[in-house]
Amino acid sequence: MASSSPQLETCSSESDKEAMEQIALSESPIQDIANSSTNNSIKGKPELHIKIAENFGNFFASLRENLFVVKRVVQNLWLQYIRGEKSDRIRAYQVWPGNNVFFFHGRFICGPDPRGLLLTTTSIILSSWIFAMYIGDDLPSHSSTIVTISVILTVIVFINLILVSTTDPGIIPRNDQANIEDVGTSDGTRSKRVMINGVEMKLKYCRICKIFRPPRSCHCAVCDNCVEKFDHHCPWIGQCIALRNYRFYLSFVISALVLFAYLFAFSVWRIHAKSKSGLLGMLKNCPETVALVSFSFAAIWFLAGLAIFHIYLITVNQTAYENFRQRYADSQNPYDKGIVSNFKDVLFGPVPPSRVDFRAEVTSSWHIKATRRV
Repeated sequence: MASSSPQLETCSSESDKEAMEQIALSESPIQDIANSSTNNSIKGKPELHIKIAENFGNFFASLRENLFVVKRVVQNLWLQYIRGEKSDRIRAYQVWPGNNVFFFHGRFICGPDPRGLLLTTTSIILSSWIFAMYIGDDLPSHSSTIVTISVILTVIVFINLILVSTTDPGIIPRNDQANIEDVGTSDGTRSKRVMINGVEMKLKYCRICKIFRPPRSCHCAVCDNCVEKFDHHCPWIGQCIALRNYRFYLSFVISALVLFAYLFAFSVWRIHAKSKSGLLGMLKNCPETVALVSFSFAAIWFLAGLAIFHIYLITVNQTAYENFRQRYADSQNPYDKGIVSNFKDVLFGPVPPSRVDFRAEVTSSWHIKATRRV
């Protein structure tokens, strides 16, 4: 009996081990299912992210294609209705060899560089907006009337700015028929002399336009045109100032001077009304007023200098180009008729029509010549 008990114990221990192994084996499928589920979830997350990224990529690609389509439609409308370049008929402005930019089918003629015009426009709009929003409503009395007058002055300035920047300054038509070798006078020279009010003046030959420039004319290097009674090329407007838009330029300078003087005066009034806080307090509480006063002060000095200079030029009947070149330093000015007559001639005389019909239809031969020249 003593010997049989150990055998029973060993048998029972062995049976227990076998039972435990069977339990372990029976639990392995559950563990496999759990492991497989975790593996599938780990593998599923990158696949989900990839699908989301693909969907976003497809969305942005389709959005980009739609934007390109809208851009093409807008460009076609711009060219057709604003620039007027989608016409079956060829017009002069479409093949003009100068650097001008044309709008509304050749009705508006602008300079080639719009940066100065955009800067001027932004300065006027921003100054008027700051005055109306921050200063006009904070004035002691009659704020609505003061703001209304500032808006009217701003509109007047913009009308003059549009007129001076989009009007033909006096472009002289080019000679497309003659060659440079064929041009000359009877004595074989390429210069002419004419008598104007008893003063002999020399006409210079332009090799680009192939013409003898009329008196007081000059070839603008920026616009690449010979311009009649050339005064200067204004970088703040981006246009030549000459015979046909000089009055608009003078009106723009004077109206802008009045506008900024108006803004400056009422901005100083506001500063005076709140001067108890001191300069540092004004910089802290009303920085827009201090900025407008500073900018208006600089604009007043600049515009006042321009206005005085051009009033002097009108008095002696000179252009800025002639004054800069000292054209009449050694001779008499043949165009000086006295102060009253000079003002009448410059400001109230008839404005001649444009010498170039930019909306006229051109022939195919002229089109070929202009294209080759460009």
